[in-house]
Order: sequence, then C-alpha cells, then structure tokens
Amino acid sequence: MGLIVGLVFIGAFCAVALTLFAASMTSRSRSARQALATLDSAIRTESPEVAQQIVNLRKDEKLSSIPWINKKLHNLELAPYLRNILSQAALDWSPGRLLALTGLSFIVPGYLVYLRTALILPSLLVGTVICAIPYAWVMFKRSKRFAKFEAGLPEALDLMVSALRAGHSLIAAMGLVSRECADPVGTEFKICFEEQNYGLEMKTALDSLTNRVPLQDLRMVSTAIMIQKESGGNLAEVLDKTSNLIRDRFRLKRQIKTHTAQGRLTGWVLTFVPVALGFAMYMVNPDMMSVLWHRAIGIKLIWAAAGMTLLGGFIINRIVNIDV
Repeated sequence: MGLIVGLVFIGAFCAVALTLFAASMTSRSRSARQALATLDSAIRTESPEVAQQIVNLRKDEKLSSIPWINKKLHNLELAPYLRNILSQAALDWSPGRLLALTGLSFIVPGYLVYLRTALILPSLLVGTVICAIPYAWVMFKRSKRFAKFEAGLPEALDLMVSALRAGHSLIAAMGLVSRECADPVGTEFKICFEEQNYGLEMKTALDSLTNRVPLQDLRMVSTAIMIQKESGGNLAEVLDKTSNLIRDRFRLKRQIKTHTAQGRLTGWVLTFVPVALGFAMYMVNPDMMSVLWHRAIGIKLIWAAAGMTLLGGFIINRIVNIDV
C-alpha cells in the first residue's frame, strides 16, 4: 500500500513539474519573440538613412581586409593610433589600407626617380616626401572635421540650454542635439547618447566623447557637466556661460589667424619654392643640377639646405601658431 502511495506521489510530482517547466519555457519563448518583434518594429519604423546611422556597439576590430596583414596589425601598437585618427577623420579606411597607400607612395615614385637618375639618395628623398601624402591627407580631413565640430558646438550648447530650461533632462537634451544638429556634432552626440542608453555612466560616455574629439572646448563642456553633477547647480546657466566663452575663444582664434596669415604664407613659400625651383632647373638643364649629387660637396650642400629649410619652417610655425 505504501509503495502504491509513493508511486502516485512521484507521478503527480513529475506531472506538475513538467507542466510548470513547459509553461516557463513557453513564457520565455513568448517573451523572446515579443522582444525581437519590438526591436524589429523599432528598426523598421526608421527611414533607411537613419537605419544606416545606427551605432555599431560591437566595435569591429578588423584592421585590414587581407588576413595576414590584419593579424600583423593586431600585434603592432601603431594600429590603435591609425584606427583612431581614421575614425576622427571620418574616413572609411582601414589601417592596412593607409599603410599600403603609404608604402606604394614611397616605392613607386622612388623607383621612377631611380630609373631616371640611377641615384639612391634623390630616390629616397622623393619617396620619403611623397609617402607622407596619404597621412597628410588623413590629418587634413581630421583637422577640417574638428574645425567644423568646433564651429557647431556653441549652437549645440544653445540647443541643450533651451531643452534644459524647458524641463528636459540632460540625456534628453543630448538626444535632441543628436537629432537636430548636423554632422559631425550630431553624429558624435548621437554616439554619446546611445552609449548612455545602453548603460554606460555619464562620465564614461563623456570621456569617450572627448577621446573621439580631443578639443579643448569640448573638454570644458565635459568638465562643466561633471562638476555640476557632483556639486549641483543650474546646469543650463553653466552651459550658457560655457557657450559664450567658446564663442569668444573662437572669435579670438579667427582674429589671430587673420593677423598671422602673412607669416603662414611666408613659411609655405620659403619651404616649397626652393624645392620647386630646383626641380624646374633640373628639368631645364639636368647636367647643371646633377653636379649637386655627383660630388661630395654637392651632397653636403643638399643636406644643409634641407636641414635649414625644415628648421626655418619649424621656427615660423612656432611663431604663427598661438595657443588661445
């Protein structure tokens, strides 16, 4: 009799346990389906242009499309720096592509000059100068993007001030900036806004923003926000004063740039005119210019001229670049 009662109890327990397990699995699958449907509907409601701007939180670490180059770049300390400046320049290049362009810019012109002159030193000099063009192009695009961000930052702060005075939170004000401001201000604030939505702290998101856009004005805004968060106060008034200060600094930079325009032009002329003039004289009379690298004294004069030209350009650059 006891055996029968025990078997009935075990059977009833197993039936109840299996029922509860099946119900829990059904509830989990239903919850998963609902979550997927919600995400799918949220993505589909956006336009294709907006869907393409969705932030990739996975952070793709592919440095080159060639596998063995990608493996080598992961082992170099140079790869993070190149990836950072390419991201700041908003160029869809990989570090491997930049290095490949640099290498080709060194090999092809240097080889062509060697075929023409049969001399190693001029070939190396030409290849070294031309191989810097891809990196200079990246830095030029980076500086232009930073200048555009710096010019649009005061308007973004004014928009945040208006949102805060209207009763919105700081995160909502950043979301408004990400939607209303143009690139690069809107893009960078969108990334910061998305990072906070996905659980990052305010300080971490702002540090990431200042690392992506290392500008002094943006660091001032980040510092003002963090001080207000720790000590309290009227954030709208703080950002309003910060916006006015940034506008004053930007106006002063414009004035300094205007006053130093002649000095900067002089530096460019003194740096590139001797090189262009020497190349033109070689094209007109190769025998006269080839004396410089066919004799020992000529090679010494070339090195001395190159050193003095670089030194003069560096001194002029230090004079005309005034920190504000």
